[in-house]
Amino acid sequence: MANITVRNLDDEGQRRLKQRAAEHGRSMEAEVRSILTAALTRGGLAQAWVEATEDLRGDELELPERSALRQVDLG
Repeated sequence: MANITVRNLDDEGQRRLKQRAAEHGRSMEAEVRSILTAALTRGGLAQAWVEATEDLRGDELELPERSALRQVDLG
């Protein structure tokens, strides 16, 4: 197995990684392995994107009721 070192990860990146790891019940190292594996697996990049942008999608927004369709006279 290979070892890698990640240098120059800013404080915010480290904080977010630590938070994400805690949400998944893993160590930061295990979370990084999971992220890399997902990104390098076929279709994993799309899933990694979905997970990474989860808090930006606005899924929790309530949409207003739609009104009935209106007839338009184009004549």
